[in-house]
Amino acid sequence: MRKITLSIICLFVFTIGVVKAQQVNNSGFENWDNLATATEEPSDWNSFKSASGDAFLLTFAAQQVARSTQKRPGSTGAYSAVIWSRTILTVTANGNITTGQINMGSSTATDPSNYNISHTALPAFREALGGTPDSLVVWVRFKPANVAGTDSARIHATIHDTYDCKDPIDAGSATHVVGEATLNFATTNNIWVRKSFAFNYAGPATSPDYILISLTTNKTPGGGTGGDSLYIDDLELKYNDASIGGVNYAKNINVYTDAHDLVIKLLFEKQQKSNITIYNMRGQVVYNTQINATASQKRITLDTFNKGVYVVDVVNEDGQRFSQKVIIK
Repeated sequence: MRKITLSIICLFVFTIGVVKAQQVNNSGFENWDNLATATEEPSDWNSFKSASGDAFLLTFAAQQVARSTQKRPGSTGAYSAVIWSRTILTVTANGNITTGQINMGSSTATDPSNYNISHTALPAFREALGGTPDSLVVWVRFKPANVAGTDSARIHATIHDTYDCKDPIDAGSATHVVGEATLNFATTNNIWVRKSFAFNYAGPATSPDYILISLTTNKTPGGGTGGDSLYIDDLELKYNDASIGGVNYAKNINVYTDAHDLVIKLLFEKQQKSNITIYNMRGQVVYNTQINATASQKRITLDTFNKGVYVVDVVNEDGQRFSQKVIIK
């Protein structure tokens, strides 16, 4: 029988007077795809093994992310993510994971054809947001191979409108940026450290539809040394009351399976229209329906799908979007 694995079960609870703001999927790095293979990746994050770009360069793409049992102090989870750099023909390939997709366009690390990108039409390579967090908090453990050097790891988050925004931000992306948060940090002496850094909402765009997050072992493309390692755990977006108040009406969205069906349960404070769309990894729509109700349970037989990775996307009329990657085996 065909089975389905959910990267994370989507459960968003909102009560009157208490609003839970949108977070990044799998921000604790507890859920993983293709474990113990060369294509192992944290669910809802992407690395070199799912990169696009020059066909010849893609043959050099190797595993540079893995699940780790090393976790930050006080974590209620079991895992973290570790990324590392490697040397390829004298060039340092920085460890790199992103909520978008990596593009490998040139063997010259600083070439502008190398970037991470939000593909707003490809659910597997985008992270919906819909809010304006004040800051980003994450636990890290950074160990440069060159302990005597001054290498710095980098975390960069770009909130943008419905445009395929790139990191580094290019001329085309610049007019679609709502806000940015950047942190460069040196060795943590092989211990876990909590980092918090603020978003700067300089615009010029105003609609916070998506967030592109990149985590790399060096702030400079091609910088650092082969063997640099960066552990990441429990990434969180922080909001103040003004940034989230009155935004969300959803009380509960739950995605799960039984023996035969993919089940999507919706529960709202008021009756409203919700579009449910399921995409394959090529961004093609394989299922679409609209529901107009306060509460609904949608069942879709697993025989509807071929084996592969899909994204369940729910958008209600208030503009709230909830996305979840699923794997059908």
